[in-house]
Amino acid sequence: MFDEADLPKKKTDLLAELAREDLDRLSIAELDDRIAALEAEAARSRAKRAGAAQFRSAADALFKK
Repeated sequence: MFDEADLPKKKTDLLAELAREDLDRLSIAELDDRIAALEAEAARSRAKRAGAAQFRSAADALFKK
């Protein structure tokens, strides 16, 4: 059998976990690193969304009646 702990976490669980993380224990440098990593992830998500929107537009145009 398998253990449910071995299953991947839902993305909402990961976001909630991130939001609950105690920031008080982090130094200024660690906070700067965290901010940079979150900004990079936001940029990656925006780029993926833009690509998906372009693909959707192209598909809509191709199959438009």
